[in-house]
Amino acid sequence: MMRINDDTVIELTGVYRNLTIDADHDIDIRIDTKADTELFLRIERARRINSDADIQHNCSILFWNDAKEKIETVENYRISSSADLNVAYGECNGADTVRKTEILLDHEHSSALLSTASLIGTEKKYDIVLTNNKPRTDAQIRNYAVVLNGGKLMIDAVGKIVKGARKSESHQVSRALSFEEGQSATILPELLIDENDVQASHAMSIGKVEEKDLFYMMSRGLSLKECTKLISLGYLLPITDTISDPTLKETLQNELERKISELCMM
Repeated sequence: MMRINDDTVIELTGVYRNLTIDADHDIDIRIDTKADTELFLRIERARRINSDADIQHNCSILFWNDAKEKIETVENYRISSSADLNVAYGECNGADTVRKTEILLDHEHSSALLSTASLIGTEKKYDIVLTNNKPRTDAQIRNYAVVLNGGKLMIDAVGKIVKGARKSESHQVSRALSFEEGQSATILPELLIDENDVQASHAMSIGKVEEKDLFYMMSRGLSLKECTKLISLGYLLPITDTISDPTLKETLQNELERKISELCMM
């Protein structure tokens, strides 16, 4: 596993990459795709990460946030061929996070899926924009969050289809789950459509776990904290499917379970 502690260019040549960002300052990253590939980026430390990528091949990227102090990321992706981009974020650390992500679908038949799985015990703010610039492009946003005591979530998710981007699609789903009253979650789903011959939708929900579901689980001998752990794990675990490497997937699943246990049992 290679550690990144300064500005760098990451070339994806078809070989699976496993990298860790560990810097005590701002850092700039350039991602160049040379072949279909997967990238796992663990974030341990940085004040601000600026990431820029030109996607010309099918690419899956999973950001795994392990930062113990507040971090800000600004990411820009341009899909310049008929490629698929799958970028996902595992946000289960105990520090504030500000993330701004913009994806431009700049080639016909290109597609993008942005997904997040967040366990919110601090303050997390996500600004997301996916823009269909060409015909027959497909943009998808999926956000899933579990908000715990003291957690504050803000998501501004924007799907844009410009004039002339015929036969394109823009869809988004954002869901935030809580277990008690008083937890803070705000989700703003937006669709900015300037073309008639398209498909677009958004779905959003913020709410508590059903009392009857908790009652059923607790009647089987589980405590409220154990119920919180199990429901959170089932809600967030699919994010690990972004990466196909079986060893890493198992490691991430174990990490996710451990972090959920730590936060939910507090």
